[in-house]
Amino acid sequence: MNKDPREVIIRPVITERSFDEMENNNRYTFEVAKDSNKIEIAKAIQEIFGVRVVKVNTLNVKSKPKRLRYALGQTRTWKKAIVKLAEGDTIDIYAK
Repeated sequence: MNKDPREVIIRPVITERSFDEMENNNRYTFEVAKDSNKIEIAKAIQEIFGVRVVKVNTLNVKSKPKRLRYALGQTRTWKKAIVKLAEGDTIDIYAK
């Protein structure tokens, strides 16, 4: 059951914290498919960007309660992957 790498990796997560991790620790953050595992994520990153992945950490981001005027609701739940690349490898997020 091979998945297309573009189905596993949904989008990069662009925040101040993720930029600090990129610059200082060579770690990149992505939103990934909920049913993907660490091995699939590592293979997808290597195939899409042509880099070597050393380590993958994943976490499920829980929903938060939100309110729009009188309507109550929640944000969506999603899965985040923090990928550490080999020394010397980088990903240019804006180029892809």
